[in-house]
Amino acid sequence: MNNKRDMTELGMISIKDWTDDELRFYHHSLQQMTPFLNAEGTTIRNDIIEEIKSRGGLKSLEKR
Repeated sequence: MNNKRDMTELGMISIKDWTDDELRFYHHSLQQMTPFLNAEGTTIRNDIIEEIKSRGGLKSLEKR
């Protein structure tokens, strides 16, 4: 079962409050859609990447 919050809900909270699992999931999803993203989608993807970096990168998230 998918217990991740959807982008509508996540859009209303700080990215710092996203779980590691949500960051990983939406990073992967947006990475696959990169050629089709508009400016807003690209900004969200970049924000996710910056938050992942601030938490020590993807390898660090996998260890949690």
